[in-house]
Amino acid sequence: MAALTLRPAAPLDAGAAGAILHGFARATPWMPCLMSGAEAVAHCDRMIARGWVTVAEEAGTVQGFLAREGDFIHAFYVAGGATGRGLGRALLDRAKMERPALSLRSFAANGPALRFYRRAGFRRVAEGDGRDNDEGLPDLRLDWRREAGAR
Repeated sequence: MAALTLRPAAPLDAGAAGAILHGFARATPWMPCLMSGAEAVAHCDRMIARGWVTVAEEAGTVQGFLAREGDFIHAFYVAGGATGRGLGRALLDRAKMERPALSLRSFAANGPALRFYRRAGFRRVAEGDGRDNDEGLPDLRLDWRREAGAR
């Protein structure tokens, strides 16, 4: 595995992040593909412009990203061919170092993500029936809180 670099996203990273986001929707049978590739890039560009995005890069190629506003993780994706190599864990660990608590929403159908979040110490705190997300899919709110005295 090439050396992993985590860094704040730059405007030119929107294309790679958008491709990862759009690729997930296209490759996931239960996920409706609501955005074109260009719309996914534009969405990532807006998150990058707000300063929310950290990218995981290997050998000069963006392989994943995490978009966080304060304590809330808006988007967290790793390229399909790059899963299972610790990129997601590194991105999440960085976010945990920066905040004492984190919250996110994950689709109930996304078993691999839910297992990942459980191993990372997130706990289910609420369930949604899909009325509050664009995809119309049941989702879960998951929270993580740093233990007292831990750093």
